[in-house]
Amino acid sequence: MLRTALRPRFLGLLALVIAVGIAFGFLGRWQLGVAESTAHREAVEQARAQAPAELTTVLEPHAPFRDDLSSRPVTATGRYAATGQLLVPGRLLDGVPGLWVLTPFVVDASGATLPVVRGFVTDPADAGSPPAGTLTIAGGLAPGESPVSEPVPEGQIGSVDLSLLVNSWPGDLYNAFVFLEAEDPATGPGLTRVPTPLADTSIQWRNAAYAVQWWVFALFAFWVWFRMVREEARRAAAGQAPEPDGTASGAIAVTQPAAGTPVGAGDNGARDD
Repeated sequence: MLRTALRPRFLGLLALVIAVGIAFGFLGRWQLGVAESTAHREAVEQARAQAPAELTTVLEPHAPFRDDLSSRPVTATGRYAATGQLLVPGRLLDGVPGLWVLTPFVVDASGATLPVVRGFVTDPADAGSPPAGTLTIAGGLAPGESPVSEPVPEGQIGSVDLSLLVNSWPGDLYNAFVFLEAEDPATGPGLTRVPTPLADTSIQWRNAAYAVQWWVFALFAFWVWFRMVREEARRAAAGQAPEPDGTASGAIAVTQPAAGTPVGAGDNGARDD
């Protein structure tokens, strides 16, 4: 089979198949990139298109966090608690390491506490105290984060773990937290805001399926070439195999009489008139 594959005709076909396979591979990768960028763009557009809703109309204290609430813009009126502020270490903002400032916000309409990421600092001493008085805050919702096992210093929490906050802050707790975007009345220059993460930036499966199809086509081209080589090798092997009597398969053996051998009457010899 290797000898058949090395024939000029099949080597030329192999070169063509390789070129087609490379082209299909690049097309698949391009389609996958389209899937990723499309998902990101749609997530941004979806987040921006939603009008802010009053928190109590979309979520109740201790209620499960629904998937459709991720990145949902909300507003809430209340006041920051005087105590209980925590720092969340190990965070990045534009590639800069630092900490989130996590502050309890008591919502007037429900009396429950909403964790609010007021901003980002690189030095714990810059966190400061939350503004006093009644405020209306606006920001994007997010579900609680997974627990972190690493120990952290006093006044810090490894992640926005709501199961820890419910035991640390008094009263009812919302099963979500907010990335602060604005306060009314404005409190002047303060902490660096942390943008609300997008709800969903996973790939679009339709475009991803197109990418897989291109890769399957590339593999199919190699498979067709392999089948052609194998069938040609089988035909060549079948044509070279001799029959047991030394004659070609299907041939009819004809015996000629030896020279000078008389032919008997009735055996197509000359007739006496």
